[in-house]
Amino acid sequence: MLHVPIAALLAAAAATPTTPARPSPGQVAQSAPAGEWTLIADDDLLVMTLAGPSGTMRRVMIQLMPSPVSSAWVANIRRLAAAHWWDATSINRVQDNYVAQWGDASEKKPLPPGLGATSAADYTLRWRALPASSGPVTELGTDGRAADVYARGIFWYRGFPMATDAKPVSDERRAWPIHCYGSVGVGRNLAPDAGTGAELYAVIGHAPRHLDRNIAVVGRVIARMEYLSSLPRGTGDLGFYEKPGERTAIINVRMASELPANERLRYSYLSTSGTTWPRYIAARRNREPPFFEQPADAADVCNIPVPTRAEPTDR
Repeated sequence: MLHVPIAALLAAAAATPTTPARPSPGQVAQSAPAGEWTLIADDDLLVMTLAGPSGTMRRVMIQLMPSPVSSAWVANIRRLAAAHWWDATSINRVQDNYVAQWGDASEKKPLPPGLGATSAADYTLRWRALPASSGPVTELGTDGRAADVYARGIFWYRGFPMATDAKPVSDERRAWPIHCYGSVGVGRNLAPDAGTGAELYAVIGHAPRHLDRNIAVVGRVIARMEYLSSLPRGTGDLGFYEKPGERTAIINVRMASELPANERLRYSYLSTSGTTWPRYIAARRNREPPFFEQPADAADVCNIPVPTRAEPTDR
């Protein structure tokens, strides 16, 4: 057996040139200047408090979709939260690799007055309805590969992934929000019903993109997703709980602006129109050695999650 002195091995390693490791997606996000982190307003943050084990409480933080996307449903959600309508309701359905859904299990609780009408026509909107800051349509594939299986183009609007039906985009094209892991959507009955926003779900599995343009997407879970994704799966059809005792109780749902000042939490997201964002996309598309030996040179839109982070509070 050949024995090589350890000192010789260390010397050889020191003499061997190495390629500096490129930053990971997380490191790219962390390197973004403070001005490229956008604070989420309290009026855009929905706080759902769930009953936990042994009398504990668990808070799930949901960022609502920015105007004008899904605006009719988002307005209703604000009214429902202001009316405290979700208090003492429950999570009624947890289907593996699909959704966790909540609302009134009896479907008999009266809705508060003033809810607006919703329509399937508003699952999409004209490109010209979006401010100019929507940003360019992004090609995620290379070498002639399609950018997205479900849409002609992908872009991000104020931190949310969106799709469009054509590229290049003209004012008459349509755009719509995308179902990814953590997305929050509106439960509904058969068309033409489009749901009021009283019945909501969060995606807890592989992105169900087939729901795009068939159900309204109204937000995304930005913190404590584990309180939904780790719930026991329902044993009834479509993951509904068969016994009331299996449901997770919702203590209350509030807009963050309604919470006492000492209970408010602050979050921000990485701007999708800043200089860091293209570098972040590139890092997600091509993960670098030493762990990744074969760069993918592509990324699904739902594999490019917009980074969020908790911010210090004044208390």
